[in-house]
Amino acid sequence: MPSDLERVLDYHERTAHRPGRYAASLGYLDWDTQPNPFRLYDGAERYALPRVHPHVSEDSPTWADLFRDPGPAPAALDLDLIGSLCFHAFALSAWKQAGASRWSLRVNPSSGNLHPTEVYLLAGPLAGLSEEPGLYHYSPLLHGLERRAALDAPAWQGLDFPGVLVGLSSIAWREAWKYGERAFRYCNHNVGHAVAALAIAAALHGWRAVLVDPLPDARLAALLGLGDLGLGVESEHPECLVALLPAGARPGLNVAALLDLAPTALAGQPNQLSESHHEWPILHEVAAATASAAATPRPWPPPPSPRACDLEVPAAPLVRRRRSAVAMDGRTGLTAPAFYDMLLRTLPGGQPFSALPWRPAVDLALMVHRVQGVEPGLYLLVREPGRVARWRAALPDASWRAPPDCPGELPLVGLREGDVRRHAALVSCAQDIAADGAFAVAMFVDLRAELEREGPAHYRRLYWETGAIGQQLYLEAEALGIAATGIGCFFDQPTRNLLGLPEADELRSLYHFTVGGRVDDPRLRTLDAYYHLDRS
Repeated sequence: MPSDLERVLDYHERTAHRPGRYAASLGYLDWDTQPNPFRLYDGAERYALPRVHPHVSEDSPTWADLFRDPGPAPAALDLDLIGSLCFHAFALSAWKQAGASRWSLRVNPSSGNLHPTEVYLLAGPLAGLSEEPGLYHYSPLLHGLERRAALDAPAWQGLDFPGVLVGLSSIAWREAWKYGERAFRYCNHNVGHAVAALAIAAALHGWRAVLVDPLPDARLAALLGLGDLGLGVESEHPECLVALLPAGARPGLNVAALLDLAPTALAGQPNQLSESHHEWPILHEVAAATASAAATPRPWPPPPSPRACDLEVPAAPLVRRRRSAVAMDGRTGLTAPAFYDMLLRTLPGGQPFSALPWRPAVDLALMVHRVQGVEPGLYLLVREPGRVARWRAALPDASWRAPPDCPGELPLVGLREGDVRRHAALVSCAQDIAADGAFAVAMFVDLRAELEREGPAHYRRLYWETGAIGQQLYLEAEALGIAATGIGCFFDQPTRNLLGLPEADELRSLYHFTVGGRVDDPRLRTLDAYYHLDRS
């Protein structure tokens, strides 16, 4: 029998796109089975959340403030804070309408706008919610909480924790409806987007986010009330738990008490998302192979390191107006200082990467098209110094020269110069958007080495890290007045060939991304995020 490690590696190879042979999916959109993007718990008590917090205004804090030390002063833990955190991390950001069709967008991005990530909150007694600790489901549609269960008060006190806990889960069916066997990859990209969105929202309010990781999947499922839903294809897979605490608070959490905190009586019945389904058995197999059984979380990382940032752009409206571009204009570029600053804030240690407690695993191969003062070509940003020798051995013929005026603290090097626009598009499933931006990115990991060191469950975390990098690039682009988008469809081997990696090398690209000038569709009408609630 193959080991879990080999099962994961086999899944990755099986779901790699190749020219002329894409990963298995239906190959068309079955609109009769399109899943509802909103999970609701019918019969659960519901609480509307505030959207505006006095701590956060249209002018303050700025994007630069989130990367300074000290940052914004910590807000008090109350219902205003809970509402504002959700509003700036997970809520609806707008509705789009074309003719009779209407669909919602969210603050946190999602592959195909399908949003497999569900959000749960574990909080102590809170005025406006309950005098008891409780487990809640966050509904982006309602911008409200659904109370699923009370938690034992002495057990909650035993956590010795001054904040709140946020649990994330994935409904793989939402992604599988469109993407088939590749859905597991995209679900975990989206978890990374959501973790980073939450970390930035916490920083807005002077709070800090840190993953409590790893936790046993079975215990996390019980903690979030997911253990006995019996939903089959529509079931939720527990992903991670994020601890939120004031930035200056003593870090720590009684994990032994946490593992015994599971709620008992659950309120509310989950709604059905589709009337029929298509089965993708390999999604259950890879989920089982990557399940975590560990019960000893890593030490919490230190607080975020300050980063250079001169963008005095109001941060709250910035995170709420983030959009995924559907096309780039092929003209808009960046200055070299803006490009370097953007890449500096993808380095480990700062926001939002201080939420991730493992050793950074993802490096960035950049296809530069339109950066003033930087020659077009291929570049590499190795985010963990210990991997430089690994890359140099794999690419002995690269130039390895830093571009002009590159900051000394940014380990960016050139591989080769030349126009790579056509290649960027071709390796990204022939999508022009990868060539029409200012630059494109392929996010690489040393896949087998990472899984051998950390275990098969780390496969999910590698995608979380790429999603966090993507979310940071989204917001950096918005701060500069341009746009970005993730590219989930790319050809694995041709991407490696473009860099010049040997055929047998284990470096693998997990996510592509592009940044540039957005092309908007004038046929689309934009509606306010909560017009459907406000009009009543």
